[in-house]
Amino acid sequence: MTSSTAVLSAQGIRKTFGDHEVLKGISLEARRGDVIAIIGSSGSGKSTFLRCLNLLETPDAGEIQINGESVSHSGAVARASSAVEKTQVRELRRKVSMVFQGFYLWSHMTALQNVMEAPMRVQKFSKSDAAEKAAALLGKVGLADRAHHYPNQLSGGQQQRVAIARALAVDPEAILFDEPTSALDPELVGEVLRVITDLATEGRTMLVVTHEMNFARKVANRVVFFHQGKIEEDGIPEEVFTAPRSDRLAEFLSSYHSSYHGAHGQTVRSHSE
Repeated sequence: MTSSTAVLSAQGIRKTFGDHEVLKGISLEARRGDVIAIIGSSGSGKSTFLRCLNLLETPDAGEIQINGESVSHSGAVARASSAVEKTQVRELRRKVSMVFQGFYLWSHMTALQNVMEAPMRVQKFSKSDAAEKAAALLGKVGLADRAHHYPNQLSGGQQQRVAIARALAVDPEAILFDEPTSALDPELVGEVLRVITDLATEGRTMLVVTHEMNFARKVANRVVFFHQGKIEEDGIPEEVFTAPRSDRLAEFLSSYHSSYHGAHGQTVRSHSE
């Protein structure tokens, strides 16, 4: 169940690459326990928005807040040269973990060592305490028996689950998932979605960019539809998927018509039809 606490807030986020404005003033709040599925066509700005939220990309304008505390005004923080501002960026990335399309595990480290790294470096855990924490997290994602395997000894789904354990290792306030199953073979998608579903059940605050519409409908408590750098629609899953207000959203969902039917087997339609 969500509370009124805004864990992560973005107001008026803009981002331009060259002469192309990718984000056109995005504002979005994630409250404690929210699972927000972000959907939309490729190129609509979804992944860029997530990257702005933990300052992997520098917003050109806008503000990001964690628990009501501002951590970014325009592009100043991510281009920071002072030690104070760099510390602020590190603290933001501890509070807002990110899981990417690619797994980005260190190939020379075992699964256990990959997960241990952040507690030792960021939270200053001892090696033994970090190993204990990492082992527990690997167990949580169903990989206790793979702790001493290297990434090249793991399937794609297993690697992504290690990446999720690594994201959890810093005890983040929120976790950002950027299409976490898009690089996986179809038979491996389910194992990763099950882990994310378990995290949702625990009350984790998560923003998930995804093309897995069934997952978005069943697990998210909010669905946000991006179109051409703006939020076109934002609502609860049942409304978004069965009665979209936007023609653009209805058209987007129609491309998945085999998966998206209303409760009585009727294809979704826009209210404006």
